[in-house]
Amino acid sequence: MSPICRVAIIQWHIKALAIEENHAKACDYIIQAAADGAEIAVLPEYHLSGWAPEDPRWAVHAGDAEKYLRKYQGLAKELNICLVPGTIIEKHHGHDRADSFFNTAYFISNDGSVLGSYRKKNIWHPERPHLTSSGLERHVAIDTPIGRVGMLICWDLAFPEAFRELIADGANIVIIPTFWTPHDASAEALRYNPASEALFLDSTLTSRCFENTCGIIFVNAAGPEKDFLGLSQVTLPIVGPVSKMGTEEGFKVVDMDLGLLEIAENNYKVRQDIQKEGWHYLYRHSEQ
Repeated sequence: MSPICRVAIIQWHIKALAIEENHAKACDYIIQAAADGAEIAVLPEYHLSGWAPEDPRWAVHAGDAEKYLRKYQGLAKELNICLVPGTIIEKHHGHDRADSFFNTAYFISNDGSVLGSYRKKNIWHPERPHLTSSGLERHVAIDTPIGRVGMLICWDLAFPEAFRELIADGANIVIIPTFWTPHDASAEALRYNPASEALFLDSTLTSRCFENTCGIIFVNAAGPEKDFLGLSQVTLPIVGPVSKMGTEEGFKVVDMDLGLLEIAENNYKVRQDIQKEGWHYLYRHSEQ
């Protein structure tokens, strides 16, 4: 694993139900990022269809998940770049004939193979009538060309337990596709602080890096400030955000110095402590 990883964070105004337009824009940005030397490109949550579960077309699009996953696999191999293509909504038929919808992130290697996937566990309140949680499935890190990686999705960020379980499994980098907007704050909260959600993201991302001696690649949707937050960023312990976007559309290629993870761990010894036999906190799900 190289101490420097070139990461492309890609954000744009995702249009609801415009799956082909969104996919074309994603591919265009990935191609540009690869030309700029990026080793990995990360897209936002819901990047294909946006969030429109009340529209019947949204469920129809979810049935095309495998088709778009294959397209991203082909693009990754062609460009020799790793991809986390945001999240893809997947439709599964249950034993009771009812459809379930999972919000899934995939890690695609630069040879086009899928190295791992993660289904969103902590479902945001408005999502719960429409999405199924991964429930008691464990958070598992995966070996990738850029190091050992864990994946979380959006509201998972609020749960330090998710990070602890990933770093207990050896994750050095946590990748978080997100669709987080100013409207996630209540009217009452906004009266106290109109920028409360931006404050939540900036402070929590930096804290998670320090408290877990890990790096974070966070990618959010962007667009008009009244509706979008953006703030896609690469964040590390010791230094905080290495590079951060605003609400503009586009991408940045960022040099992520993974040497800072060793410096942070030598300083704080978080991983050393949690690996001790008889450690007084438990960060692993039951095997049952």
